Parts: sequence; structure tokens; C-alpha cells
Amino acid sequence: MSKVKKFKNTDLLAKAAADRIVDISGEAIKERGKFTIALSGGKTPSPLFELLTTPFYKNILDWNKLFVFWSDERCEPADSPANNSFNAKLLLLDKVPIPEANIFRVAVNEEPANAAKYYEERIKRFFGSNEPQFDLVLLGMGDNGHTASLFPHSDILNETDALVKEVYVEELKAWRITFTAPFINLARHILFLVAGKEKK
Repeated sequence: MSKVKKFKNTDLLAKAAADRIVDISGEAIKERGKFTIALSGGKTPSPLFELLTTPFYKNILDWNKLFVFWSDERCEPADSPANNSFNAKLLLLDKVPIPEANIFRVAVNEEPANAAKYYEERIKRFFGSNEPQFDLVLLGMGDNGHTASLFPHSDILNETDALVKEVYVEELKAWRITFTAPFINLARHILFLVAGKEKK
């Protein structure tokens, strides 16, 4: 069942999201021994990432059992501020005790089609014989209503077979790698963080 909660500012939004992550991760680790999360890009999750590095959240989360992926990635160099995983690395992952082996970045040095294929294969290998299903997929929303890299009126919205797919975003003249809609919908929990008057 979907719920919409409104907050007066981004700090309160970040705190609510952080608390939700703590709750979901605790349930997942208790039931399955690990917590899998797919992070999102954009500016909205930045306060959340920073909050998770503060002593309370840094100490309460079991980073050894936390596994990080990305719901979409921009085909930008891994050390570019435009790269989603670089932003998360800078604001969050370099500041918490998560093992490097628990972090699964998209191979942006590959051609987009190969990068999408390899990422899907990595996800399938990670989940093994179980159906690939994330405990939590964190998503945002663009001004035009896109989430992950599922842009309005793009062909990828019709993709039903692949878990991960490359997509050329015409309005940005750029390639991206993204989870497909059916794959996102398999997640046990989906959390949208949306902020800004232009998105209201």
C-alpha cells in the first residue's frame, strides 16, 4: 500500500528516510541476513546521505550486511560529479565502515549496452538462485516526472524482459543505465524522495 508523507523541509525529509532505512534494514537482516538497497542520483538524496554518516545512523546500521547498488547511472566517468555513484561515495560511502566488496557500481567505462548487460549479470549473480529482489529501491523524481532513468514517452517504458537497460535520453543527449519498471516493482519497498516547488 502506498503512502504519501509531506515535510516542511528537506532536513525532515532526510530524517524520515533515514529512519525508514534503519527499520527496513533491521527487518531484512533479521529475516534474510542482509539488506540490499539501490540508491538514486540527483540532488535530493544528498541530505540523506550526509545524515547517514552522523554518529547515530553510522553506528546503528550494520554496514557489513548492507549491500549497495544503483537504480540508475549516468554514463559519465566514475570520478565525475555527474556520476551518481561518485556522489554517493563522496557524501556517504567513504565516511561509513562499509566493505568495498559490498558496493556494486555500474561499469561506466563500457559501452552503454555492455554496461547494462554486465550490471544485470552482476545483480543476478549476487542474488544467486533467488529471484533478484531488492529490500529497498530509493528513487527521486525529475521536473518532467521521470524516475530512475525512465523518462516520459521513451521506449524503455515498454521493456518487460530486461532487469537493467541502457537508454539514450534525447533531451539530455546522453546515455544512462537504468533498472526497468518491472524490476523496480519487484522491490519489497520503494521509497520516493521528492523535494522542490517545481515538482509539487
